[in-house]
Amino acid sequence: MAHPAPYPVRLADDIARQLGQLTNDLARLPTDQAMQVLARVLDPREGILGRFTSLVSTGSVHAKDHAERGLLHAEVWLALGRAANDLDSLGFDLEPTLNTLQRFSTQPAATTATPPAPAPLVVRRRR
Repeated sequence: MAHPAPYPVRLADDIARQLGQLTNDLARLPTDQAMQVLARVLDPREGILGRFTSLVSTGSVHAKDHAERGLLHAEVWLALGRAANDLDSLGFDLEPTLNTLQRFSTQPAATTATPPAPAPLVVRRRR
């Protein structure tokens, strides 16, 4: 008889499935609701980004222990450490943006007749 996957493995699988559902739902949401979801997801402390950063950091600690005992290549531990640092840095870089996303997502819908002018996203060079 096969042993069922331990609870943390099932939990990781379930979280991955739910993230897929969230991605699909996000694609279908109106912009204001999507910005609200993104603000929560990208929160570097309490959002998915912050929790994932903590998860990778914790994994790095375990990988270090295994690497020190010769059970795992040191490169794996170093890669997890770099990933945790990069994710932390990403959260720090996104933090000012979150305030904008949160403000945008909580503003009531505009009732003016003329919408704001769109901002160009590409700067063209002169030749």
